[in-house]
Amino acid sequence: MISRTEDPVANSYPLPVLVDQGLSQSDVEALRAAVAALERQSFATRLAVLASRQLSFGALTLPPRLQATVASATQKALAAAMKIALASLDAQPAKDTIRIHRRLAALSGGVGGAVGLASLPIELPVSTTIILRSIAEIAQAEGEDLRQPGAALACLEVFALGGPSAGDNILEGGYLALRALLAKSVSDAARFMTVRQISSDAAPALARLIGAVAARFGMVVSQKTAAQAVPIIGAISGAAINVAFTEHFQSLARGHFVVRRLERLYTPALVHAEYARIARSEGYWDDPSQAA
Repeated sequence: MISRTEDPVANSYPLPVLVDQGLSQSDVEALRAAVAALERQSFATRLAVLASRQLSFGALTLPPRLQATVASATQKALAAAMKIALASLDAQPAKDTIRIHRRLAALSGGVGGAVGLASLPIELPVSTTIILRSIAEIAQAEGEDLRQPGAALACLEVFALGGPSAGDNILEGGYLALRALLAKSVSDAARFMTVRQISSDAAPALARLIGAVAARFGMVVSQKTAAQAVPIIGAISGAAINVAFTEHFQSLARGHFVVRRLERLYTPALVHAEYARIARSEGYWDDPSQAA
């Protein structure tokens, strides 16, 4: 038998050594911050902090007629935002315009607050487009190429991540479970679009994805609308609420695109396993090993 050291072919073309390498310490810390952003704070919690009092904003509800208005406005806002916000970004260099987007959101919220609920069909598409532009620039900063349909649709996914209230444990697995639920819709939509075809809202796959995202985004919009409509938060203005609304989705976007960056750097399976370990160790998910 020829030994490996005696085999000239083996010496010229050594077999690759596969190493199951974990995340670097800096990437573990980045993922830890992402887990906190994605699992810890609901929009209702942000409102309570804004009001400096312990209020159950998650329990705020709207009359059925207004719920229907919110649902319709949410669907149209997401569709309009996809046409305007991402199509105009192309491959522009990433810019730090987070503060500009917050100011624009405050302005649109201030106008909405002055006019009242009647402004929702006009104000919501404006604020949603502003937020989506901000999300897209966060995505670029984490290395996403928004000319790729998957990256563009990942920006849209962020609006679905803000849906649960503090007591809404829709699934064990939080963020990862929700992404798994949306995966087929995202994949189907990506096959039917390119960034240049975002305005083609006739694509059934894209319409289905927008519908799925709108169902969850609408939960947060309802909380925001109810908070603005009910005189329970004192002097908090529509502008301040819109800033909190924008910051909520910017925070989710940072976590989401850190996870996606790490998935490209390592493997999704490795990143998801470490995500789950952190989520359980930090108390965001129930730890099965602690079950009785």
